[in-house]
Amino acid sequence: MLKKFTGLVVALCIATPAVAQVETPSQLYGRLFEDVQMKHVFPDGKTFVDAVANDPPATIMERYRQESARPGFDLSAFVRRNFTVPRSVGTAYHSVPGEDVCRHIDSLWRVLERAPDKIFPAGHSSLLPLPESYAVPGGRFNEIYYWDSYFTMLGLEASGRHDLALSTERNFVSLIDRFGHIPNGNRSYYLSRSQPPFFASMVELIAAGSSDPAAAYAAFLPALAREYAFWMEGADTLEPGMAHRRVVRLKDGTLLNRYWDDSDRPRDESYAEDVATARASNRQASDVYRDLRAAAESGWDFSSRWLADAKALATIRTTALVPVDLNSILFQLETTLAKAYAASHEPEKAAELTARARLRKAAVRRYLWDPRDGVYADYLWQQDRSTGRITAATFYPLFFGLATPAEANSVAKVARASLLKPGGLVTTTIESGQQWDAPNGWAPLQWIAVQGLANYAETSLGQTIARRWMNKVVTAYRITGKLMEKYNVADASVVTGGGEYPTQDGFGWTNGVLRKMLVLYPGAVTDVRCPRAAANDNLPSSQPQPDKKRSVGP
Repeated sequence: MLKKFTGLVVALCIATPAVAQVETPSQLYGRLFEDVQMKHVFPDGKTFVDAVANDPPATIMERYRQESARPGFDLSAFVRRNFTVPRSVGTAYHSVPGEDVCRHIDSLWRVLERAPDKIFPAGHSSLLPLPESYAVPGGRFNEIYYWDSYFTMLGLEASGRHDLALSTERNFVSLIDRFGHIPNGNRSYYLSRSQPPFFASMVELIAAGSSDPAAAYAAFLPALAREYAFWMEGADTLEPGMAHRRVVRLKDGTLLNRYWDDSDRPRDESYAEDVATARASNRQASDVYRDLRAAAESGWDFSSRWLADAKALATIRTTALVPVDLNSILFQLETTLAKAYAASHEPEKAAELTARARLRKAAVRRYLWDPRDGVYADYLWQQDRSTGRITAATFYPLFFGLATPAEANSVAKVARASLLKPGGLVTTTIESGQQWDAPNGWAPLQWIAVQGLANYAETSLGQTIARRWMNKVVTAYRITGKLMEKYNVADASVVTGGGEYPTQDGFGWTNGVLRKMLVLYPGAVTDVRCPRAAANDNLPSSQPQPDKKRSVGP
């Protein structure tokens, strides 16, 4: 059995197209790229970087050199002649009025599902092709996203789409094999960063649904090990009081992690916005760009959590923080990797990872617990102090089992007083205008909080959060016919708002968390009953039906 699954991993890695050198749109198109973004040819900077070139980039650039020098040159018309511009996901899809929200989600997976990617000629597209089917979030996001996918997979499993959950995990194995890590998303301009590393949680999800969990852990071992190596690169030689990429060694030798990005240039997809932010600061532009990118790696782009003054984006300082969520997730990666080594009959490595997890757990509790506020909070590693910000990230140590019962009880009390709103859990206590701040609530944070509280028998608050958030989402769905990426949980009369781009509908992780919660909390929403679907019940009729016995590895 183990040999069979391991062979499938190897076969997938060999079959995946190799990408030795990948250039981003800003690198390929230089002056044309800058002109398009800075002159706002498209309202959304992501539109151009997702466009597909109709000819080789060198041909287009020579054409641009010649035509742009002529009187009356129309940049917008030039771009539309030379590129195929993408449309938002689901623009042709309309929900059925009055349709039950569970049936809506189960049918929406087909709208969000993408077949294995077409491989474009080199440089024609920013898309990094994936070998198997996957679900996209929706709206402007027409590619796979790393941490989104874990929460989407929760709903896929509840909807009976184990096939799509498993192919999503296999795609991540493919990305790790090709690039040494899972990028923010499968776009060239995302390669310099990752996102919260939920790959191990996905492995746990797949293993839990398998007939042979040990075989599943062993099959994913190579990918788990490379993922861990990416996040820990440089740790072995790092001196106390120093940081390198994603690792930080405190003055006493304690090793923790931070968010990072390997580029210090404006983001391709938000080029004009990043340039404006840097110009508004009194800092080195490259430092601002790095911190903006690191916040994008965190998934919380953007939030007062990262801002020195809690207000102005120009004060962003992401790389100066040791984040509570990231270090909790990496504790779980170390724990899962230990299981994978044990399943592969490598007890010494299993013991080593178990020891690393134990050290990280102690470090998180020592440095990231804020006794003054009674919550877990981010840590300013150069200043040796907590940020003092109360955010929904405080639930991560509960979700992954790092907190003590007393700490969990304290977090519950503070959250009830400061973060609980009529529509669920608010992201932070601060209204800055950024989307990862009050008054917005996000699906993944509701799930982390609810399950984290359940781990410590704080079920009253957890059920309250779940019930309020589900009712907010379903009420909004009944009014709009849509599921959104985020919601205003403080004001019942407002659906959503805030951020650097318009609110998106679709929406992968909202669908996933809502679908799963409606199974776990039947009756929490009036007139909604959402039982777990049988495996394969919702497969498109055109898709071959897999064997009734579920596969468990890549």
